Amino acid sequence: MKNYSDLYRDALLKDVIPFWERNSIDKQAGGYFTCLDRFGNVYDTDKFIWLQGRQAWTFSMLYNKVERNQFWLDIAKHGIDFLKTYGKDKNGNFYFSLTREGKPLIQPYNIFSDCFASMAFAQYGLAANDEESTELAVETFQNILSRKSNPKGKYTKAFPETRPLKNFSLPMILSNLCLELEPLLSPELVEQTIDACIHEVMEVFLDKESNLIYENLLSDGSFSDSFEGRLINPGHGIEAMWFIMDIAHRRNDSELMDKAIQVVVSLLEFGWDEEHGGIFYFLDVKGKPPMNLEWDQKLWWVHLETLVALAKAYRFTQDQKIFNLFEKVHNYSWDHFSDPEAGEWFGYLNRRGEVLLPLKGGKWKGCFHVPRAMYQVWKSFDTF
Repeated sequence: MKNYSDLYRDALLKDVIPFWERNSIDKQAGGYFTCLDRFGNVYDTDKFIWLQGRQAWTFSMLYNKVERNQFWLDIAKHGIDFLKTYGKDKNGNFYFSLTREGKPLIQPYNIFSDCFASMAFAQYGLAANDEESTELAVETFQNILSRKSNPKGKYTKAFPETRPLKNFSLPMILSNLCLELEPLLSPELVEQTIDACIHEVMEVFLDKESNLIYENLLSDGSFSDSFEGRLINPGHGIEAMWFIMDIAHRRNDSELMDKAIQVVVSLLEFGWDEEHGGIFYFLDVKGKPPMNLEWDQKLWWVHLETLVALAKAYRFTQDQKIFNLFEKVHNYSWDHFSDPEAGEWFGYLNRRGEVLLPLKGGKWKGCFHVPRAMYQVWKSFDTF
């Protein structure tokens, strides 16, 4: 296990983090550039709140959990200051994107920008002992909870009541966000939120017959035989399962742990491309043509979150079958996504595993999934 622990640690500290340190800091306008080409050159200067928050969280987390490195804390502050100054509207809702200078481009049309801002403020506040940031983290979390029944608010495109769907993303992310903010929240709110997330994730969105997780259900929790209702995103479900594993470990709940691991295996087996290798992005649960035209692409975050889930599952079970699955996904991922020539990882492959876009960052890919996964896998194997 030491070989894997060393590999992921070195990839994090000697490759991935230096790539973002060198290329992403906007020293003139503040915040981070995330639209980076293969070699780290900036090709667009717009700033996406998800990615500003995620990168500030990443460097704060490294400072808290790896090394009290002042350079990392300074980089985190660079993003935190930008978020505090430009990130939210007068109602405290975080925009989706801004210009380089911080002028709003896209309205706060859902609450995922808020989720990643809250994560960032919490981790940075704890790192820097910054009370303003920890207060902002809690305020933003409370705002998220107040909006969770209607995440998009006035920006929703769905016609009311015709096919009222609820989405898996929010209970999934809250199960992790709540643990991130646990030191700042009351024990009652933490347990209440965790209980609600476990119920939604493991009892509502998880189909007990197939052991697969639906992305969308009708508002009463029933199946919708539609494009949206049949949609399975294997990587999304697998990522959620390592959040649930963390909760199970925290609560010493072996039944919940076993159930989460079983779901990881089921989703991986369902989502694996037997012809070309790798994990499909989207699939239709009934085998019909998926609505998403990018359904057969292979994405970086899907494979990285699967590596985290399998590393954690092996740590908790030491089951050889789980380790074999880890090696299978590990070999595919390092063979196809890793870029030893220019550093960091490619984000988007076609079905055959060929690089579709040579970028290292963009509108959705930033300094988050790769470093977080490297850290999590490193620490999972470091326990042996």
